[in-house]
Amino acid sequence: MVSKKVTVVNEQGLHMRPAGILAKAVKAHPDCEVTLNANGKTIKAKAPMQIMSAGLKQGCEVEIQCSGTDEQTVLDEIAEMFANGFGE
Repeated sequence: MVSKKVTVVNEQGLHMRPAGILAKAVKAHPDCEVTLNANGKTIKAKAPMQIMSAGLKQGCEVEIQCSGTDEQTVLDEIAEMFANGFGE
């Protein structure tokens, strides 16, 4: 298992669009389990509704945890998405 802490940079936090982008990216790697830890919650990154309901606002620190096939590659990809604000 690998992990990395990132910060939500999106002005509106992780609303429907970035949550959907994140879930789609995670689903593209079915052999790697990805969870997000933030605000005292553990969130399955394949579930956009869980991501949105976690209330991840701008400035919130999120720990990404990846376990499975290509875990480091998946972690780097997701961390980059957070850094780029999911293209917003």
